Amino acid sequence: MLDLTLAQVAQIIDGTLIGKSNIRITGISTDSRTTKPGDLFCAIVGERTDGHDHLSQAKENGAVAFLTSREVNGNQVIAPASSSELDCVIFALGKLATHIRNLMTNVEVIGVTGSSGKTSTKDMIGQVLSHAGPTHSPIGSPNNELGLPLTVLDAPPGIRYLVAEMGMRGLNHISLLCDIARPTIGVVTNVGQAHIGEVGSIEGIAKAKSELVQSLTDSDVAILNADDSRVLAMRNLTKATVFTYGLSDQADIQAQNLELTSNGNYKFDLVYRGYRTSASIPILGEHNVMNALAAAAVGIAVGMELSQIVEALAGLHQLSKWRMEVHNLPGDITIINDAYNANPESMAAALDTLRKIPGRARTWAVLGMMHELGPQSADLHHDVIAYGARIGISHLVVVGANGQIYGVPKLADPAQKAVWLPDFQAATDYICNEVNSGDVVLFKASRSEQFEVLASDVQACLQKKWSQQ
Repeated sequence: MLDLTLAQVAQIIDGTLIGKSNIRITGISTDSRTTKPGDLFCAIVGERTDGHDHLSQAKENGAVAFLTSREVNGNQVIAPASSSELDCVIFALGKLATHIRNLMTNVEVIGVTGSSGKTSTKDMIGQVLSHAGPTHSPIGSPNNELGLPLTVLDAPPGIRYLVAEMGMRGLNHISLLCDIARPTIGVVTNVGQAHIGEVGSIEGIAKAKSELVQSLTDSDVAILNADDSRVLAMRNLTKATVFTYGLSDQADIQAQNLELTSNGNYKFDLVYRGYRTSASIPILGEHNVMNALAAAAVGIAVGMELSQIVEALAGLHQLSKWRMEVHNLPGDITIINDAYNANPESMAAALDTLRKIPGRARTWAVLGMMHELGPQSADLHHDVIAYGARIGISHLVVVGANGQIYGVPKLADPAQKAVWLPDFQAATDYICNEVNSGDVVLFKASRSEQFEVLASDVQACLQKKWSQQ
């Protein structure tokens, strides 16, 4: 837990102190609604709101001082101007987090990046490491220039492991996060086409992701996906000891003999350098086996026994919202809410998961637009819908004005249907009317499409309808 005076905060960030210098700061808040006694409320100026407008509420909820970009009433530190494009308060939080990180001793910091799956992987790593020692792994996806410093600043005292997710929108973003968190173990899950519109090429994305392993020293560990050639190539860019994981024979940590169970979960043999043991994960999706292997590799890197790791994997559960969330409804109908985000690779993984679920009547893929794909966007959307049709998804439902980019295909199989619906209400009405007993319905789109709302609406409609059957 944070424990600094306001004067120390001012000194660390080179800010201007106004008010009582000896006030003790025991926490950080960026949301006035959830501010707690002892917090330093950080008045961030964002696209939609200005934190300076919420100082009164923050004070009422217990804030003892403010971190601001301009002078206000009350005890405060005014953040210095920054040459960075970041809001100066966010930049100051990065300085504060760097200071706190430098005070941590005997703490392994695990940095996790990748084009998809990094939040689920981060959650699994945190759960595995909790079997080895006190672990801090925040819920959700705090993976940017604000979220990562808050991950560090929110870490409780006495931790042994800190798991930090690292996202990117372009080159040098992950380098900045590494300067703050100083990871000792770096995990790269994959290189895909997420953010290709901002970086320009898949090679550019690989370069940006490699900043994590390039930040590691020769006493650190890099954990790389052996099944992704661009990730595996990063072994030549790091001084760290390299562990690889995957389904391929060349991986150090492997999953072999995968078996899909009747409830959609996976059993497999966990193999590590000649040692073999049975393992399972109670989470939907073959791609989550890969995420579990990354978590197992981290466990091995910190010295855990395979028996400990297997026990931890068997007890995994989804922590962050809208990632392969399974909801069982009356009428043996299943909702899979995977609406947190989407890119071409995660779309394909989700469709594969849907196709492989055993014993289901019909499969429904309810899809929204994928963002930040640049000039290739239309082709990539067409590829996704064509893939869904090719692998035999029963119903392909594209939703929203933006969804027209998919170009709903004509299907040769009369048992399959593909439709475009203009909005959530039309989609809810259609799905609720057409879904039958035994069907499974997947929802997936980019974050800004807010498909979790559509999933909730459809779930409520089906729950009401089938409860009356």
